[in-house]
Amino acid sequence: MTITRMGIDLAKQVFQIHGVDQSEKVKARKPLRRSQMVAYFSKLESCLIGMEACGSTHYWARELSKLGHDVRLMAPQFVKPYVKSNKNNANDAEAICEA
Repeated sequence: MTITRMGIDLAKQVFQIHGVDQSEKVKARKPLRRSQMVAYFSKLESCLIGMEACGSTHYWARELSKLGHDVRLMAPQFVKPYVKSNKNNANDAEAICEA
């Protein structure tokens, strides 16, 4: 699986991920539990990961950077224009990936 860009919507227990390849085809779109995050991302090749800034974002950015990923944090006001329909975790993850 060659994912080049990933968006993660962080929540309390279940996080939503959205990953695309170089041709913008969706390669990963699924929920992950907090306990599954490190195991899942350790199996991926290094990629660009975007996250909306919130309380736990800095912790996850450090953890994913240790695995070799390039992590970028974004303010919520820059992600909001990319949300295509109703606000839910899957749509937010897609908007974060696109932003």
